[in-house]
Formats: sequence, C-alpha cells, structure tokens
Amino acid sequence: MRFAFIEEHEQSFEVTTMCQTFQVSRSGYYAWKRRKPGTRQLRQQKLTEEIRAIHQENQQVYGSPRIHQELQERGRKCSVNTVAKWMREAEIRAKTTKKFCVTTDSNHHLRVVGNLLNQQFDSPTQTNQIWVSDITYLWTDEGWLYLAAVLDLYTRKVVGWSMSKTMTADLVSDALKMAIGRQHPGEGLLIHSDRGSQYASDAYQRLLREHGIKCSMSRKGNCWDNAPMESFFATLKKELVYQERYTTRQRARLSVFVYIETFYNRKRKHSALGYKSPEQFEQAT
Repeated sequence: MRFAFIEEHEQSFEVTTMCQTFQVSRSGYYAWKRRKPGTRQLRQQKLTEEIRAIHQENQQVYGSPRIHQELQERGRKCSVNTVAKWMREAEIRAKTTKKFCVTTDSNHHLRVVGNLLNQQFDSPTQTNQIWVSDITYLWTDEGWLYLAAVLDLYTRKVVGWSMSKTMTADLVSDALKMAIGRQHPGEGLLIHSDRGSQYASDAYQRLLREHGIKCSMSRKGNCWDNAPMESFFATLKKELVYQERYTTRQRARLSVFVYIETFYNRKRKHSALGYKSPEQFEQAT
C-alpha cells in the first residue's frame, strides 16, 4: 500500500521524501516497481479472467473461436489467435470429444421409405422445412435411458425430445408430437430418420400422415445419412453425459432437459449459424 501511494504521487512529491516519510527504502520502492506487472501483463490477466469466466459459463465446452466471438459481443478487441494463446498458457481447454456413430437394428419386416434428403443438409432456407430425428442412449445406475430428439436443420434447434427406459414407437412419436406442438409446421415438412423399427412403426407413420409430413429414411447401415443428428448426440455426450455419473434415470432426465432447453437451444454458439445460438438465429430470420 505504501509503495502504491508513492507511485501514485511521485509526480507531485520527491520519491526520497515520501520514502523517508513512510520509512521505506528507495531501493525497495524501485525493486517493487520492477516486479509490478506492466500494462500489457495486466491486460492479459484481465482478459484471461474473462476467458475463464466465459469458459465456465458455457459448461467448459467452448474453444477459442466461440470464446473470441463472445468477447467481441462484449466489446473486447482481440484476435482469435490471441485468445487461443492465452487459453493455452492458462491451461483452459474445451472438453474433448469421443468417436460416436449410432448403429440401428433395421432387421424388421415393416415398410421403409427411400432417402429423400440424400445428405442435402444445407438445403433448407427457413424453419420447419426439414427435420431430422434419431435415438441415443444414456447409462445410469438404474439401467439405460433412451433419448429421442428432433432437430430443425435450418436453425439446428432441438424442437422436440422424449426420454424413456424403453426404446419403443411411443418414444419417437412423443418427440415428434412435442416438435409439432411447439413449431406448428405447415404441410410439406420433410422429416428424416434411420430405418429402425420405431420410425417404421404404424403409430409413427400414422402420425406423419395425419400432419402431412413427408418421410425420408437413411440407407441401411449408413450413419452419415443422418450426420447432423449424430453430431448433436456426439456434442451432447461430449459436453454433458461423459462428464457425469447418473445414479438414477430421473437425474439423467433432468440433466438432459437443462442442457437442451437452457444451454444448447438458447446459449450455445454454432459456427454454422454465424456463432449464434439456435434460438438467436431463429429470431433473427
């Protein structure tokens, strides 16, 4: 505190006089000044603190591009390379991913349809033109919990989801019903899925017909035909599921609900959307 006072007032009073007044040595004062962080170092420390805060606020999943975008939105001027450098120095890392590709048991005798989407994932020009859907699973101490989700290809928003301890036609139908209830799509909507028995079931196909929704299915054994859905599930598992241990299915349900509804749809920035969240992108279009 004494050295700081001397520094603050050294343009008004002699350093020697102030050192004598505060009973400190001149050499001690100048040694303190040499050790004191400079302006650049202080700026780096402050920005690193902001980077760490953004990283924590976003479940530790953001790398340098998304953190750089967030800093820009907050009025901070720096390059993405600077952010990456300071993240490395502070050992701030985005959670790492694991390889993930769902395989579906399509050995059933129900009717399947062709692949109308044909990997044209960038073709929609507005919401509710093309949806994709799939099922994944989460392990809990009580056993498996299955999650079905519906994703809008234009906004990358999860528009519907459902969870159950059994992988039935009701699971995918309930997710679709949520999406229809939220989005109120017009006729002509296309929904793409794999050719699993749940999506080929009479109940699910009847629901599509009732709402004038066209059906598209992946080729047998080709997970890349539904790559955006696979990508969402991989992100969900990397950023949430692999970081947790779920003692009950109810805890897993709550965790997934919070991730989808309060983080993924509302806050998580997508590079394909100009670093906007799905809801921000939806509102801007």
